[in-house]
Order: sequence, then structure tokens, then C-alpha cells
Amino acid sequence: MKTSIKHNNKVFITDLSEPIDISIAIRNGDENLSAWYVGVPEISPVIDGDFVGSVKKGASVNFNSIKFNPHAHGTHTECLGHITETSYSVNQLLKQYFFTARLISLAPENKDDDKVITRSQLKKALENVETEALIIRTLPNEENKKQRHYSHTNPPYLSGPAAEFIREKGIKHLLVDLPSVDKERDEGRLVAHKAFWDVEGNPRLDATITEFVFVPDQVIDGNYLLNLQTAAFENDAAPSRPLLYKILTHESNH
Repeated sequence: MKTSIKHNNKVFITDLSEPIDISIAIRNGDENLSAWYVGVPEISPVIDGDFVGSVKKGASVNFNSIKFNPHAHGTHTECLGHITETSYSVNQLLKQYFFTARLISLAPENKDDDKVITRSQLKKALENVETEALIIRTLPNEENKKQRHYSHTNPPYLSGPAAEFIREKGIKHLLVDLPSVDKERDEGRLVAHKAFWDVEGNPRLDATITEFVFVPDQVIDGNYLLNLQTAAFENDAAPSRPLLYKILTHESNH
């Protein structure tokens, strides 16, 4: 059903019954993706004496505990509290959930032994583009991104100037299909994180980075509405489920 959404003096027409889910769910065991050397998630029944929290094992309910790390095990959204001494919670800082979004697809460039998304690539892809959120789909876009074990693989990342360019464009929300916007082993420099959040200048408390999304091939590059919701964890990062909606039409609302 077509729905009108008023946002920043514009009225967008979309169909909220047809969301495009670009999240990766957390699941039990080796089929789940992983990064940062912490193993895989565990979803298992609570055991208390003779009680086992599984209907298959005689309980009246399924009663599972879940052990996971939001940064390592699935789609998650983080705030600048991820890299600051001051404690910030994404649950407190993210207070708006609908944004205009641009999806682009880029093949990271070879730089020595690394694959890097560069400022020049973004400058070309975002010429004359104004958007609140940017989604980067890296190429090749292999289906096994949803189960890949990234530790010790030196995945692609963003250069510092690339992240700085995104900030200069006024983009508040960055979504990538990578374990991090920074290099896996960078000796703690976190150049892209720091550049995007401007932590050494005018820190952007209202900006977020979402990692480990997956955008299917059939979703074409272009403009969308993004609904960015996070689980209610008081933490620098929380599991999230970003949803895209096609923009059928829009008009100014002055």
C-alpha cells in the first residue's frame, strides 16, 4: 500500500509493505559470519538442574540464552562511543530513524596488499548527490559475505580521505558491507572512524556507522528511504536491521 512520509520539507511516496532488508541475522554456530577473533555466536537452551529450556527436550517453552558480540557477529550500528574515552550509547544518540539514502556499488582499488575505497571513487560516485545516509556495496558482491569468517583476512576498508569526504558531504549515516570502515590491523589508528566522526575536531554525536550489511544484487544503485532501527542496548553499538524503501515519487512541502 502506498504511503506518504513527510521528511525535511519533502513528501515521499513509498510502499511500506515492501521493505528491502539489508541486515544479516545472527544465528547459532559456524554458519554465522564472524570477525575480530572472537569465535561464533552461541544460542543454546538454559540448563538449570533437570530443566532444559527446549520443547524438544520436554520443556513447555523454548528458553534460549544468546552469547554474541555486536561488532563481530552481524549487522550493527555504532556511534562515536566506539572509539572515545567518554562513554556514549547508540541507543541514546540515535533518535531519528528515517533518512534519505543513496546506494552505490564500488570495487575497492588495489593499494599494495590492501583493497581500499578511495576518496576519488566516492567523489565520482557522489557527484551532485545530496543524501543523509550512504550505503556502500563492495564488488564482487558474493553471497558468502553472510557467512564469511573475516578474522586474519585483511578485508577491504575506507581510506581516511574517503571517510573525510563523506563527512564533508554532510552524510550522517554510513552503511557498509564490511566488518569495519578501517583496516583490520592498523595499530589502533582508526583513521576512517576518526575522520567520519571528526573526533579530533567537532565530534558528530548524531552520526552513525553501520557495518556488516548485505545488499542483494537485484537491488539497484540509486536513492531510497532508509529506516535504521537498533536493538535497545545501552552500548556503543547494537544489533540493527536497516530497511530500504523504494521512492516512488516525492515533492517539496513548503
